[in-house]
Amino acid sequence: MKRILIIDDDPSTCNLLASFLKKHHYLTDTSLSGKEALNLLQEKKFDLIFCDYILTDIRGKEMFEKIKRIQPKATVIFITGHASVQIAVDLMKAGAFYYLEKPLFPEKILELMQYAFESSEATESSFLFRAQQDSDAYVKGIGSASEMLYSNVSLIAPTNYSVIICGETGTGKERLARQIHLESKRAQGPFIAVDCGSLSKELAASELFGHEKGAFTGAVQNKTGAFEMADGGTLFLDEIGNLSYDVQAMLLRSIQEKHIRKVGGSQEKPVNTRIIVASNKNLYNLVREQKFREDLFHRLNEFTIIIPPLKERTEDLALFVDYFISIAEKELDKKYISLPRHL
Repeated sequence: MKRILIIDDDPSTCNLLASFLKKHHYLTDTSLSGKEALNLLQEKKFDLIFCDYILTDIRGKEMFEKIKRIQPKATVIFITGHASVQIAVDLMKAGAFYYLEKPLFPEKILELMQYAFESSEATESSFLFRAQQDSDAYVKGIGSASEMLYSNVSLIAPTNYSVIICGETGTGKERLARQIHLESKRAQGPFIAVDCGSLSKELAASELFGHEKGAFTGAVQNKTGAFEMADGGTLFLDEIGNLSYDVQAMLLRSIQEKHIRKVGGSQEKPVNTRIIVASNKNLYNLVREQKFREDLFHRLNEFTIIIPPLKERTEDLALFVDYFISIAEKELDKKYISLPRHL
């Protein structure tokens, strides 16, 4: 049986939640303070912990850090009566599983717990596969890793926070960036994607910020840069780690000041552009190697999403196979005969 710890300085919340979970055959312990909870964590092993964000003695992130030091494998779900996107983002970045707003609804609690246990155990149970497609034919997986991925997308998309997307080559970083844009309040604005890996050091600034006629040899006319083109929408910078230090400095200033200055220009222009970046390299390691500006990294790292590789998404394999077969059928105007279903 799974053992659950409920931490809340409101006795009624503890009692009601404990009673509900016991009816569903969970072992439960309750605590009315952070200090008491930490003592319990030293004595017993818990699979999942519900923790009030605002306790009388220890609060939020500090409590989470203490829990993880004692029981690093425990899944932690915060509950609160004072919802805040900023708090939710901070907790999710720190590693909390979820941030649940009061009042607590029984169906939501059970659904969330099942999802948490499936994620932590990486269950190999079989699933029925179904395609979920948006207007851009974006296919969503249905395995536990995919559910966590799209939970993060739903959390961060409505905000204006900058996002770093990490993932191996071919995991669909640009697709995910576009999905964040489509689920944001900027969905009606432009989505501009720039492959920084293909930009030379000399032309990167021009491509991002534009240039004035005569700014350099070959600049025969004015050029609008990607930042300005994405005004009111989202700018996606793929393989951002390839930008030179000089261009990184210009990028940092534009993000902070929300203004751009074209190469060779003297005037600044305000822009309202959300930034999403991606890299198949670990940007933190590039910072340590002094190949990427630390100040720019911290400015971009308001939220990080890691796309798991396909080897960690086996539940989604048949789903993706069916989708790519359907694309091939349309392109080739042919029907496939059969495909083994033991994948």
